[in-house]
Amino acid sequence: MGETLNTMARSLRVSAWDGQVGVLAGHAPMIELLAIGPTFVAEADGAHRWLATVNGIMHVKRDEVVLLVRAAEEAPEIDVERAQHALQRARERLAVRPDELDVSRAELALARALNRLRVAELAGR
Repeated sequence: MGETLNTMARSLRVSAWDGQVGVLAGHAPMIELLAIGPTFVAEADGAHRWLATVNGIMHVKRDEVVLLVRAAEEAPEIDVERAQHALQRARERLAVRPDELDVSRAELALARALNRLRVAELAGR
């Protein structure tokens, strides 16, 4: 646990349960449920950041946005080889489906691996 990113941003885009949600400066206050997916941050200085985020909530306040998520990993920190192995393992387990398989857990592992690989690709890695 801990803080992954604290920055001044012009905008951000997150993966909510009902689709992509964008937030610009001065956005009306809101709370949104977040799903597994890429998060894009356009910083005030023009820099762009991609994060792989996993389930949580977004709280938009008058002059601040707080994301509370189960996991967040910035694109440069993603170990692509490890994510590819995790994807392969999850696919194999779901294909074989042994009796003791926790299907929900395997599907979550698959979604997380796909998200990490997608964010790495979006960030040009």
